[in-house]
Amino acid sequence: MLYIIKVIYGFLMPPGIFIILFLFMSIFFYRHKKRLASWLLFITVSLYLLSIPVTGDLLIHSLESDYDPPSSLDGDVIIMLGAGATRGTADIDGNGQLSGDAANRLLTVARLYKKTELPIIVSGGSVFKDSGNEAEIAKRQLIGLGIPENKIYIENKSLNTTQNAKFTKVILKANHFQKPILVTSAYHMKRSMQNFSKIGVNPTPFPTDYKTSAELRVYVSKFVPSDFGHVRIALKEYLGQLAISIKN
Repeated sequence: MLYIIKVIYGFLMPPGIFIILFLFMSIFFYRHKKRLASWLLFITVSLYLLSIPVTGDLLIHSLESDYDPPSSLDGDVIIMLGAGATRGTADIDGNGQLSGDAANRLLTVARLYKKTELPIIVSGGSVFKDSGNEAEIAKRQLIGLGIPENKIYIENKSLNTTQNAKFTKVILKANHFQKPILVTSAYHMKRSMQNFSKIGVNPTPFPTDYKTSAELRVYVSKFVPSDFGHVRIALKEYLGQLAISIKN
């Protein structure tokens, strides 16, 4: 019964309700306005395919399988890339919090520090006017987790992955770091590695923040409209990779 309720909710909430609406409109117009009905049906099917979890999972999973965490750590610095932050929101020891993806990256970085005691570079600025400064918030939270302030370097100006790589390279060079370990979300790792490689930096990838399990499973709920979250993330990554390839 629980799964039946989930299916019903999925089609009553956006985008499911709009898919149902477009489907009925396609049927209604079919007899008298077949061209319009055909376009509505095409939009309906497209919305449905883009909104079901199985599509997003397949797209994200293909990105997340590009790299595995290394079996051993051989590095002299850990780099964490930002992924969004809020401004002015209450936190335990200050204001501003990292987004879910960035918080997962921070947790991995903190655990890596406990194992290696390597210095950390946090990269990320205030992307929008109402965004928090990712690097500065991450530094405060890392200190709150017991990591010494003198072990943390911040790059707080970058607005995208290209700038993450470019501005972080300056810190690497200034401090003679030769073997960086790059921490970012698994779906984001390939594009990040491409950006770093393009400027002559070849870090060891340490992916984290996985959105899908190692083994994908298919069940009824995977075909119920949800949102476009994973599809949007995956398409952004593929387009970013394509842009880098074209520029090269």
